[in-house]
Amino acid sequence: MSSYEGVDFYQIDDLLSDEEKAIRGAVRDWVDDRVVPIIEEHYQRGTFPTELATEMGELGFLGANLDGYDCPGLNNVSYGLICQELERGDSAIRSFASVQGSLVMFPIHAYGSEAQKQRWLPKLAKGEAIGCFGLTEPDFGSNPSGMITRAVDAGDHYVLNGAKMWITNGTVADVAVVWAKLEGEVHGFLVERGMDGFSAPEMTGKHSLRASVTSELVFQDVKLPKDNLLPGVKGLKGPLSCLNNARYGIAWGALGAGMGCFHSATEYAKSRIQFDRPIASFQLVQNKLAWMLREITKGQLLAWRLGRMKDAGTLHHEQVSLAKMNNVDIALEIARVARDVHGANGILGEYPVMRHMANLESVKTYEGTHDIHNLVLGRWITGIAAFT
Repeated sequence: MSSYEGVDFYQIDDLLSDEEKAIRGAVRDWVDDRVVPIIEEHYQRGTFPTELATEMGELGFLGANLDGYDCPGLNNVSYGLICQELERGDSAIRSFASVQGSLVMFPIHAYGSEAQKQRWLPKLAKGEAIGCFGLTEPDFGSNPSGMITRAVDAGDHYVLNGAKMWITNGTVADVAVVWAKLEGEVHGFLVERGMDGFSAPEMTGKHSLRASVTSELVFQDVKLPKDNLLPGVKGLKGPLSCLNNARYGIAWGALGAGMGCFHSATEYAKSRIQFDRPIASFQLVQNKLAWMLREITKGQLLAWRLGRMKDAGTLHHEQVSLAKMNNVDIALEIARVARDVHGANGILGEYPVMRHMANLESVKTYEGTHDIHNLVLGRWITGIAAFT
């Protein structure tokens, strides 16, 4: 297969700065050198390549769009391009960076005390510490306001009880940003590895995101110092603002998976001989490739515009919902069509399409399901909420 050079049918590179293109190129090269050669083995074994965590930190992939505290301070388009290239390698790699930056570093950066920022952000930015984000519960996913996890004020400390589910990085995390109700109001807490009563068993048996660590978080009378409360926010605004940042990165990341599948399908179609000629010469195959290019190009324009609005401060969360929903949807369908182009070979680990397809099934569900994002847009259109 020829080397990957990206997809740019509408000359979107002309809309990027030299710095943005250089950052994308650096991440692309790193993915080719460090992720692509090993990721299939990790996927098959169900393990995360932990050695990549500090490399991502050293290269500025973690908390890339945050300022200060040893964070890279890049703009949001650059961060999006990082997510795009990481997910071309595997959704697990982009998920690690998304959780670390958008769901752990962002709330500490935005809502933490100065002491919390000084303690955690430099280590998280360098990949020397790993974080996770605890919002989803066994009985409450799309309805986070129903959460059962509770913190009780016990004078000089809080006591935390409850459980969280589907937590990326949970088992390996040094710190968990956990959302729990305190006197009926949602607050964020920093729960640290090794605290009495806190455990994070890994969830196994997955058919998707197999190269990602997925965990349950269990809290049984965990004593939290008062200083472990995030003081700058209360209510669902806190966790939902984190998710909005993560969804932004997913809108870019899913494109990377789609582009990887498109590249594989194109190269395979040109080299696979049937009826004495390459299958790329047949109309049905060309129709599939043209459709993939069409959808990737539209998704690129969505993501680019979203990034420019985020940098300008004019973005609203419904626009993020549309981009996340659309780009994951088309990436998943591209993976399916690419598998069809590969025929039976498409299920082999020699090609990335089946792995991307399985991963994207999870990406379509997490950070707001496809249906919930449709309802977010429906509320914006009509002014009527179909959910509370």
